[in-house]
Amino acid sequence: MKDTLKRLEQLSAETGLSDDQIIAKALQSGIRQLWRERTLAAYLNDEISREEAIDQVGIDWVELAERQRDAMEEDLAWALK
Repeated sequence: MKDTLKRLEQLSAETGLSDDQIIAKALQSGIRQLWRERTLAAYLNDEISREEAIDQVGIDWVELAERQRDAMEEDLAWALK
């Protein structure tokens, strides 16, 4: 907790934003990240289409998730040989 408060103070000093503004931005960023992770998981689990995922999080994130999935599957196939 001390580390978090120290970082909050440092961010406030460096950006000129109030603690409240930084906390609000952090909350927004966290929710956006959680939404992106949930959307990509839904896509990779065939719960939503690729097009829906792209609409929600963008092509770059979808392609990154696909590359990561493909790499994991290749590693798993190699390990099971």
